[in-house]
Amino acid sequence: MSTFETIFLALIQGLTEFLPISSSAHLILPSQIFGWDDQGIAFDVAVHVGSLFAVLGYFRKEVWVMLKAWLGSFAGNRSPEAVLAWLIILATIPAVLFGGLFKSMIEEYLRSAYVIATTTIVFGGLLWWADSQAKLVHDEYKIGWKQALFVGVAQAIAIIPGTSRSGITITAGLMLGLTREAAARFSFLMSIPVIVGACVLMGKDMADNPVDIDWSAMSLGILVSFISAYSCIHLFIKWVNKVGMKPFVIYRMLLGITLFAFLALS
Repeated sequence: MSTFETIFLALIQGLTEFLPISSSAHLILPSQIFGWDDQGIAFDVAVHVGSLFAVLGYFRKEVWVMLKAWLGSFAGNRSPEAVLAWLIILATIPAVLFGGLFKSMIEEYLRSAYVIATTTIVFGGLLWWADSQAKLVHDEYKIGWKQALFVGVAQAIAIIPGTSRSGITITAGLMLGLTREAAARFSFLMSIPVIVGACVLMGKDMADNPVDIDWSAMSLGILVSFISAYSCIHLFIKWVNKVGMKPFVIYRMLLGITLFAFLALS
């Protein structure tokens, strides 16, 4: 990979991991559209590590409080933070099960521009509907186990390229009556165990199929994805209640249409 490709892909990963526009789509598409070589699993691990550092850094206070509360729950602590920590764990289970059962099949048959174009439009439309119908009355501490499981099932569907993990979990949160900011916060906190799990699985694949690693590209990828992801989280949380989901819906629609047009002409 050239330095330009490294920076470009790491920037794309950092920006799209937490925006409702699908990071997997944007990482798959450059190789298909520009004819670039696939960036490889080592680089995927690097940029996901950068994104993980970003969300942990941004929510460091909340994560620390929840971690202490969760550990205290074994001694009877039933604080809202302890409950929220358990709900995030519960919401992660469907993604683990779905990923374990269908990961190979999806990677073999669904990592295509046609699938990405379709899911980009379909789930973009669902996001628009959820945002337009949202009651916007609850924060993330009002979620119960049924609601957490509902968001978790939505997150599991995001293994399909182009769906967007953050997009579909925010959509589910809005459908449950969460405010836009609360839906985004819950989605971002849910991303922590999922990204950790993804890094572990990709690390296992690397161990099973060892390759030469360009450590300078890995380091640059981590740094760029961290900076872009951290900035993205901060700005999204700050502006989401003001701008809503419409700009992201419009982007998804234009992206999907452009992809179909490109595929038709190629």
